[in-house]
Amino acid sequence: DPHLKAGALLAFGLVTTGVKNECDPAWALLGEQLEAEDLLLRLSAVVGLGYAYAGSCREDLLENLTPMIVDTACTIECSAMAAVSLGLIFVASCNDEVAQAILQTLIERQAVDGALSGTWPHFFAVGLGLLYLGQQDACEATLAALDAITHPVGKYAKVTVESMAFANSGDVLHVQKMLHTCTEHLDEAEATHQAVAVLGIGMIAMGEEIGADMALRSLDHILQYGELPLRRAVPVALAILHLSNPKVTVIDTLSKLSHDADQDVALGAIISMGLIGAGTNNARLAGLLRQLAAYYAKDSNALFMVRIAQGLLYMGKGLMTINPTFSDRFLVDPIAFGSLIVLAHSVLHLKNTILGKSHYLLFNIVPAMRPRWLVTLDEDLKEIKVPVRVGQAVDTTGQAGRPKQITGFQTRTTPVLLNYSDRAELATEEYLSVATVLEDFVILRKNPNYKPEKTE
Repeated sequence: DPHLKAGALLAFGLVTTGVKNECDPAWALLGEQLEAEDLLLRLSAVVGLGYAYAGSCREDLLENLTPMIVDTACTIECSAMAAVSLGLIFVASCNDEVAQAILQTLIERQAVDGALSGTWPHFFAVGLGLLYLGQQDACEATLAALDAITHPVGKYAKVTVESMAFANSGDVLHVQKMLHTCTEHLDEAEATHQAVAVLGIGMIAMGEEIGADMALRSLDHILQYGELPLRRAVPVALAILHLSNPKVTVIDTLSKLSHDADQDVALGAIISMGLIGAGTNNARLAGLLRQLAAYYAKDSNALFMVRIAQGLLYMGKGLMTINPTFSDRFLVDPIAFGSLIVLAHSVLHLKNTILGKSHYLLFNIVPAMRPRWLVTLDEDLKEIKVPVRVGQAVDTTGQAGRPKQITGFQTRTTPVLLNYSDRAELATEEYLSVATVLEDFVILRKNPNYKPEKTE
């Protein structure tokens, strides 16, 4: 059965995501299926390779997948997913060859009538944007080249590339630019790029408290005064601003939107509830999702989304997170963030992707999952149990002296779980941390000057 086989190929890509292995088992298994007769197998091999080698910048994959982008004999879905897979493999590397291949196919396809209509051509743009994720001004040449594309997809691609290039930069000027894109009143067929601009507001402002609050306000305005295509993107933008960080105000907004008259808004809001609560076991969200499951009992699409959101909420029994920032929200993991953006774009086209035949796009959340523990190890990488203080992180930027890093702490013994806004510090003088930030796996070494307190 080809479906079973295709699923196995996808699963193999997912299992090997983030795993480095000398023998390259993923390439050995999936590489030969790139030539398969069955289109389904070929497609899942392409997608699986994207997951397995995300962020690896492997030249041999470039040679094997580039022809599939340009080849018009492949289905457009296959070509578009090849572009996305190469985008994930070369994420944030500004690789010229991949960019040229995607630009070339867009320019060639616009000459053919109807070749750029439908959902899939938008994913060429996503693949192109991934190459420049967080690279800011490095995307100038590509933006200039995209001017050659007169089809609406060209505009979509420009906004996509720009929003990804400035993602997590907090650049106010680019947020303004995105808001300006949203101000024109266009009919639905031409307004796809505006939806991306709304996403862009969330992507650029994320990872920094004050910027996120300001973006939240702008998104509220869009909800009140924006046209339908803009409103459909708002829930996803809210989710990107608060990944695995269920704030009460955001939960309330999404809960309102999940009963919206427009079905696309409602479905987007339901999956966004899953994204903001991913791996947090948040009781409030769990209650809302149970109500939604009863409310949408007759509607199979919405019920499917509710179930997915519930799965995300209890992800890894509450031991995982999909938050792509690490090192005290200072750095962003481009692989995790890139794959979440692919998911966000699929949610913009929900009816034709995840609720159509391409449910596999949901798996883009897998590369973003990671444990949210703090585990302490000694220098031989054996686990040791030490007391740590865990509390709300305090922003101490620019304060003199040695201000307190956390407030309202509790002392626990590692391993401990850290929420989005938590920070940990060692509660004992016996060990010194090798890393400056206590997150994930931390290696500790003995403090040479430590004298145990004498007990009488």
